[in-house]
Amino acid sequence: MSQGVGVVGLYVRDQDEALQFYVDKLGFRVHTDSRNGDYRWLTVQHPEQPSFQLGLYAPGPPVLDAKTAETLREIVAKGAMPPLVLVVDDCHEAYKRMRAAGVEFTQEPVTRYGSTDASFRDPSGNGWKMIEARKAQASA
Repeated sequence: MSQGVGVVGLYVRDQDEALQFYVDKLGFRVHTDSRNGDYRWLTVQHPEQPSFQLGLYAPGPPVLDAKTAETLREIVAKGAMPPLVLVVDDCHEAYKRMRAAGVEFTQEPVTRYGSTDASFRDPSGNGWKMIEARKAQASA
């Protein structure tokens, strides 16, 4: 029997804006984009992680009432949600590539704690920590 997390959701203020950011700037690809009336199920995935999807959800009906949805949009815009982590082979190269694509960073690459990391936010305010994958050390 196979089990595991398949989709992790993010609240975004505008699904089209989020889709453009995640696909055009971060290099994700669309997995599912379907509608049921006003509801849109939109997921993207990193090309190197085809079994995992990131859901880009607009807060609102049928899950949330209008007042709660607005409160959530405000909280996300302030960067109050926990950051997601993007693991990369080379933080400095990924930083250069993503900056050239228009990603606005809140922290340039910094080497500390045995690795290099940088931070950015998506257009809705969701925080991301980009961390360089630790290289396996050759045994002596």
